[in-house]
Amino acid sequence: MHKITIFIIAEAGRVKRGKEALISPPIKSVPHYFEKTVPQQMAVKNEQVKVGDLTVDFSVKAYHPDAVIIEASFQVENIFSDDILILKDKVQAACFEFAKKNGAKEDGLSEEYTVYQIAGYEGHPEIFLELNGKKIVNLLKSEKLELDEKEVEHSLSYQLKYAKDDLVIVSWDGAFLFDPAGEFGEAIELLELANYQLLRYRVLDRDLDNRLQKISRLIEKNVKKWFIFKAGEASQAYREIILARSQSVSEFNALDRAIKLIGEWYSARMYDLAIERFRLDDWRALVKDKLESLEDVYSIIFENFSLSRRRIFDIIQLVGWFILMIGWFILLFLDLMAK
Repeated sequence: MHKITIFIIAEAGRVKRGKEALISPPIKSVPHYFEKTVPQQMAVKNEQVKVGDLTVDFSVKAYHPDAVIIEASFQVENIFSDDILILKDKVQAACFEFAKKNGAKEDGLSEEYTVYQIAGYEGHPEIFLELNGKKIVNLLKSEKLELDEKEVEHSLSYQLKYAKDDLVIVSWDGAFLFDPAGEFGEAIELLELANYQLLRYRVLDRDLDNRLQKISRLIEKNVKKWFIFKAGEASQAYREIILARSQSVSEFNALDRAIKLIGEWYSARMYDLAIERFRLDDWRALVKDKLESLEDVYSIIFENFSLSRRRIFDIIQLVGWFILMIGWFILLFLDLMAK
């Protein structure tokens, strides 16, 4: 059996509330805390749609409260045929349309991914690599050009073998799953989870950029002024930077906690492979650097806010002394005139 599953995970403004949490029964061993640790998918609806001459099963799911998942699955006679990439593009376009109809933001971020599945075979799946290694990499990369042998070898090196007759190959845009029994639900859910975490890092990275730019503009606008900030602007800037800082730290910590799957179980090992392929550690480091930049801006705002207040008090004090001195001169003048 040859089957293809294409999914889109898109940033959503308002996700429809799912009726129930989707829990794929694990075929292979997982940590006992797995279901409590990772974000859960919620089922929204299922629909069967014709895409050209192809009948496709669409599933609408959600990661509450901010992401919608469109999953499209269909069977093909030969997954290595020349028209598979064209077929994939058509179904992927239909997935984007489904996403828009189900709450995805028009200008929001998204991740798309294709999972190629082969089942019902006997023997070792490595035979497919020997016969169709180049075609597999072309599908994983959505590439029609003939690839170099070293590129093919490198792409096929990101793999996980758990049982003697199964195999997983993970790439940036897609994955190949081999399982004689056709039990792919758990692996697809893990790949969706990894893509969701990548999307969350990208969203947080964008939001941090927007917050930093907004605060930087406020600083640049007021830094040349005598008081640095007007009283109202200072209070507003201080509130905004505290809110941005607290929200960003909270989002980062929640994201960091959610992806900590530790152990030698199949789920943890496959998820680690996806993290490496999607370079989630690099995204984590990038976001962490921007959080530290936000901390620096927070310190600048705090110091300038304190300086602004201190300058105001100093000027009030100077004005008070000036008025007092004028008073003393007037009294002295009147005393001299009286004499």
